Order: sequence, then C-alpha cells, then structure tokens
Amino acid sequence: MPYEPTRTSTTPPARYGDPLYHPTAIQDPQVWPAALPPGVEMVTLPGGYRTLAYTHPQPASPAPAPVAAVQPIPTWAKTTALLAPTVGGGIAAAGFGISYAAPGVLAMAEALWAAVALIAAGALTPLLLRAGRGPGRGTTPVQHVTQNITASGMFGRATGSIHQR
Repeated sequence: MPYEPTRTSTTPPARYGDPLYHPTAIQDPQVWPAALPPGVEMVTLPGGYRTLAYTHPQPASPAPAPVAAVQPIPTWAKTTALLAPTVGGGIAAAGFGISYAAPGVLAMAEALWAAVALIAAGALTPLLLRAGRGPGRGTTPVQHVTQNITASGMFGRATGSIHQR
C-alpha cells in the first residue's frame, strides 16, 4: 500500500534504506601505497574526510652546517666590557660633583681674590711707612748675626757659636 500522509501527522514515516533520508556511511577505498603514482597521497581534509590528492614534493632539506666550536671570550674583551660602564659612571659622577661644587668654587675664587688683596696690602704697608720716614730720621744700623753649628752623625749632638757684629 502506498504511503498517504494524513493531515494530522507532520512527520514522514521512516523509510530505511532510502539514500535521501538515511544515507549509509561510505567506506574509505582500499588503496595500496604501491598502487599510488608519485606525487599522489591519501590526505585527511579539515572536515575529517580522507581523499587522494596531488601533493608537492617536499624539497630535501640540506644537511645542517657543522657548528664551529665555541671560542672563549678574550680577557681583554671582558676587561673592556667591565671597564666601560665604570668609566662612564665616573664621568657622570664627576659631572654631578662639578655642578654641585660650582657655587662653592665661585665663592672660593672671591675669597682668593680677597686673600691676594690682603697680602698685597700687608706687603705694601711697611714700604709706605718706611718711605714716609725719610732718610736720617729714626733709622738704626742693621745688625748682623753669624751662627756656626756643627754635628757628628745623623743624630749626634749639635754645638754652635753665635757671633754678633
């Protein structure tokens, strides 16, 4: 009896073996690797299907170059590498020190000029006073003292005599 749907049923009846409603699983073809021509391989696609496909032959990777023996770092290179930041740090510290010392150096320069002026005044004052006295007014003769000292050895006792004229 042919199927005649009723108006109350919305689902079709099960038709087992019908390829439209219930497809059967397709078996993977049995292909032996010896039967495949060169450049054709069995591949698995992202959806999980396995199929035959032409593939590009992978170029043979060249043999890796032999690795040279590691050379030790020369001592002069280590010394230079350690010395460079030290010298740079010293120069930076000197720059900071000079920048902080600049006001003090300027003040010391002023103090040195004042000391030079004081020494000059101290040297000129006796000359001016002596010149103001004039010749023959209160000048005393110059006294000469001669002293002879003798000693024997590095730590020997010294003896001496003083002669006045």
